[in-house]
Amino acid sequence: MDGRDHGRDHGRELSTAVVAFHEAVGARLGVGAVDQRALALISAEGPMTAGELAKRINLTPGAVTGVADRLERAGLVRREPDPGDRRRVVISAVPGAFGGVFAGLSAAMAELSARYSPEEQRVIADWVARTVDVLREQARLLTEGHAPRRR
Repeated sequence: MDGRDHGRDHGRELSTAVVAFHEAVGARLGVGAVDQRALALISAEGPMTAGELAKRINLTPGAVTGVADRLERAGLVRREPDPGDRRRVVISAVPGAFGGVFAGLSAAMAELSARYSPEEQRVIADWVARTVDVLREQARLLTEGHAPRRR
């Protein structure tokens, strides 16, 4: 097995572990993966309209309504009239919406990171950032139908 095959194996294992973790988070919070993506975005960037959220997570406005409904039922977001345009609704995360489900992961990752020198951490951070870029681009291509199909 060459280094590229080994890298693919690690990539596949990482992807599978991340998906399994987010499934566990979703089960704990009572929401799905798309709902988690929306909640993470709103939590990180602040309140936004349903239209803004739809564009950011590449969903239709109707689909975002379903996402907001599920998140609101789970007690994770609030919907309020947009102060700038009362016809629109702004979706905001309830403080502490993730309820500490990431606390254990954060602590474990901090412990793991401490094992590496600052230079190694910079290389790892670069790899992760580039991997995120690749994944976003591949997701875009798949969504737009440009990626090669299996034969």
